[in-house]
Amino acid sequence: MRYIFIILSIILLTGCSLRDIKIDEKKVTAKDIYDLQNIPQNVSYFAKNIDKNISFYEIQKKYEQRYFSIWNIDKPKEGLISVKWPFFSYRPGKSYGENLQPLEQSFFDTMLNNANFDTYATLNAKAVTLKEVSLRSFPTIKPLLKDPSLAGEGFPFDYLQNSTVHANEPILVSHYSKDREWAYVFSNFASGWIKTNEFAILEKKHIEAWQNAQQVAVTKEDEPIYDSEGNFLYKSKIGMMFALVSEDEETYTVLTVSSYKNSKPLFFKSKISKNIAAKEIMKLDENNLIAVINEVSKTNYGWGGMYEQRDCSSMLRDMFTPFGIWLPRNSLQQSKIGTVISLSGLSDEDKIRVIKEKAVPFQTILYKKGHVVLYVGTYNDEIIVFHNTWGIKTKKDGVEGRVVVGKSVFSSLTLGKHLKNYDEESSLLRTLVSMNILTQ
Repeated sequence: MRYIFIILSIILLTGCSLRDIKIDEKKVTAKDIYDLQNIPQNVSYFAKNIDKNISFYEIQKKYEQRYFSIWNIDKPKEGLISVKWPFFSYRPGKSYGENLQPLEQSFFDTMLNNANFDTYATLNAKAVTLKEVSLRSFPTIKPLLKDPSLAGEGFPFDYLQNSTVHANEPILVSHYSKDREWAYVFSNFASGWIKTNEFAILEKKHIEAWQNAQQVAVTKEDEPIYDSEGNFLYKSKIGMMFALVSEDEETYTVLTVSSYKNSKPLFFKSKISKNIAAKEIMKLDENNLIAVINEVSKTNYGWGGMYEQRDCSSMLRDMFTPFGIWLPRNSLQQSKIGTVISLSGLSDEDKIRVIKEKAVPFQTILYKKGHVVLYVGTYNDEIIVFHNTWGIKTKKDGVEGRVVVGKSVFSSLTLGKHLKNYDEESSLLRTLVSMNILTQ
């Protein structure tokens, strides 16, 4: 009986003490994060902040020029040293493979040899992607990770994943790898290695006809698109565009491409519903913002576009495409578009004051090194931003940790401040260095 009493006492005491224990950061999910529970996660709440009379005509008329720019040059503008940057940046000793073991020098030697840079910019063929493709920094699908034992490194941060390019998008093919499995290509915003069965080379007449056609922008995610014979081609993604052939009341007939022997194109006329695309550039208004942001929010966080997801900068880039606003690919480049206002060296209070005074909802990017967020207004007098983020930095006894969010959210600039081991020095607010108004 005595032992039963002791056991019951322990259980009761333990049950009481559990109420006072804060959640371990390793067990925290998005449901436990204060901002995500107390700030509206519905774009409808913030979309009303958009200027109803705004016009982007001067910006929008340049969109197609930028989109097709890669088809209108004879050779890459980047020099060889510029495109070889990954081979200078990544070295054995601090790089790990898919088995979480250090990569050896032989891996880098093999990659450099196969890259065949002696033939750089000798092919210079105009082409189009046949699917959503990953631009790789080395000609391989194998990953390069940093120290997997450290927070913010290891999975999912494959540093060979440079970006993704949507299906049916213009590219310039520089040259082939030695084994001809890969080709080094340029899009209008990034470059890297893709497999040779992922593109088709076009003739000049096709390129001219494509550019002269009316363009149709995709406005819905994950809708299947088929060729004229009913064969699946790919899923729709915000950011994709098609050349218009004809239309009826319910559908657009657009040009799509498959390939056959030696990367030669096979053209199809695909029908897509008008419910998933827009022929005219969309007005940046409340209803359209709600529709587009709801769609791009369907994808989770994907470093460099891995697994056909989006990271912070690719989400903003795709989000603005239907509105005819062209953005570069990475966060640093995006932070230089429009009117730039420095926040560097300001106190947290001064940053808040400047942002509240000068930021324009849904037109202003806030930038910290490696990350961009979109200003959408205020909630309970607190600055609110929309962004796709991997996680929140924590620190305990000098050791960094992460609480994973892994998706797009509306949050304050102090996302995670209610967590037990929140690292205030790494907060969005503390680390912001600039803001830029895209349309000014």
